[in-house]
Amino acid sequence: MREALAAGVVLELFGTGDALTRHGDLALLAPSASEIDDEALAALTETVQPQGIVAVCEQVDVTLSAALAKGPRLVAVVAEIRDPGNAGTVLRTADAAGADAVIFAGDAVDPYNGKCVRASAGSLFHVDVVRTGLDIVDELRNFGLQTLATSGYGSDDLDSLLDEGALTAPTAWIFGSEAHGLPQDLLDSADRRVRVPIYGGAESLNLAAAAAVCLYASARAHR
Repeated sequence: MREALAAGVVLELFGTGDALTRHGDLALLAPSASEIDDEALAALTETVQPQGIVAVCEQVDVTLSAALAKGPRLVAVVAEIRDPGNAGTVLRTADAAGADAVIFAGDAVDPYNGKCVRASAGSLFHVDVVRTGLDIVDELRNFGLQTLATSGYGSDDLDSLLDEGALTAPTAWIFGSEAHGLPQDLLDSADRRVRVPIYGGAESLNLAAAAAVCLYASARAHR
């Protein structure tokens, strides 16, 4: 809520009388604040135990060209990700790692899905959010970003990229769904196909964990 207010995207705030009193500072920052009862609040929220206050916000996504024109050094692409919890966690992780943009490519979950918004913990309002098609690699490359597609069967492993210094370059990491991975066209068009090395007995990492490892590897290399 505070992040949305700070970003200036809140259109209207609704809350129960107790919540508006408890969060009076938020109510003062909103363009308007209206008191509603518990039944109306339940209709506006998707959680079992709502916190008593909810905001209506503008959508904050930008076009791909506008995001890339800013010269980002680190970008996360989630291609056809369907799980809103995973998508929101990637948003939060990308923000924490210093990424400039998160691109929802293809038939991906709506970044404004309630579960996705909650999982992002406010990071939805900190990075450029882009919704676009799957045909993005050439445009990413045209703006100076190397494209690294993640795959459990990638020919390059993350440790090798770190050792050779490849991650110091501006980078767009491309992540696919846990169930189906990346579309073959995206894998084929990316500059490199990268796997996260597994040292123990686990078969793989989930999407959010893999994204965290890859994005932080780039963040460290950039610094």
